[in-house]
Amino acid sequence: MFTFIYSRITAVIHSAGVDFSNGSSFKINMSEFRLEEELGRGNYGTVKKVYHKPTNVVMAMKEIRLELDDAKLNAILMELDILHRAVAPEIVDFYGAFFIESCVYYCMEYMDAGSLDTLNGVGVPEDVLARITANMVRGLKFLKDELQIMHRDVKPTNVLVSRKGAIKLCDFGVSGQLERSLAKTNIGCQSYMAPERIKGESLNNVGTYTVSSDVWSLGLSIIELAVGAYPYPPETYSNVFAQLTAIVHGPPPELPEGKYSADAAEFVDHPWLVADRDREVDMAGWVEQAVDFRKAKRAAGAEVSSSEDRVPDKQTVEAAVKAGDVVADGKPTDEKPAESSKPVEDAVPVENGASEAPPDTDPKPVPAE
Repeated sequence: MFTFIYSRITAVIHSAGVDFSNGSSFKINMSEFRLEEELGRGNYGTVKKVYHKPTNVVMAMKEIRLELDDAKLNAILMELDILHRAVAPEIVDFYGAFFIESCVYYCMEYMDAGSLDTLNGVGVPEDVLARITANMVRGLKFLKDELQIMHRDVKPTNVLVSRKGAIKLCDFGVSGQLERSLAKTNIGCQSYMAPERIKGESLNNVGTYTVSSDVWSLGLSIIELAVGAYPYPPETYSNVFAQLTAIVHGPPPELPEGKYSADAAEFVDHPWLVADRDREVDMAGWVEQAVDFRKAKRAAGAEVSSSEDRVPDKQTVEAAVKAGDVVADGKPTDEKPAESSKPVEDAVPVENGASEAPPDTDPKPVPAE
């Protein structure tokens, strides 16, 4: 049994589940799972797809090894606390956690299309872009309004997608409590930091993070999806300092002119997002095209998540299939069918959460004052 204590939160994690100080309890244990496949690996564990036999539900399981410092332990508890309280359609579902031999395992909803960074590229239609944006905004608004939480690491990698077209936020290990809308530490992915975070200027000259910083990261992520590449590509700058200078002092990036409506370009004024509520969007169709393209790139030995990637339209995919270059599932036609791998019964999963393994960086959450 292991007890986490962080700020006002207490969680007791044992081999049969986790009990939170607010009365919530999740009973789940290793014997209930069958390993399906590994999804990702990092310095602190491995992400795996698992099958929960009692409920017939496929889940993503994270393993986090505990030879870590206090800041990382606090980050683990913070994420568990947020996940079990953040019940919303735009937030990845939490199924429970348990502790075995110096490892914490926690189980979350498995999103079968992966993260947005592997699906991005030129060709994202405006209605799809609006739906993605609306879901991200609603998710961030829920965190702020209901839990007083800032995400602090908004980027395409932390937005998961299902083949049915669901869009959900994940990775709350660096999220922070809202205290006067100010957090006194810079955390998260530097390339998605807002200018004020990079400058680190405030009245007391300490690096700050405000709610508007999440908005900047959201906008940067949406523009990346629209143009098919990170808006500040490193290869165009002589060094990282030049890149950061462009973010702080240069004009903000914009959606491609002529490709998106004026409402989309000015979505901060809301009509674009409001219109999404009544719009019928074939999200599943878009995800299917993007996944087919990703498979084709991987089969050809190309790197999927790069600024050169482009998600083709349906006609392009169909033409490639018709020409015999790629079969329907994205594999080359001369490729032999792979032997089916039999799932390993009751394998010990390693860290699994959503689409990727835990980051190699050590975020240092700031307790609420």
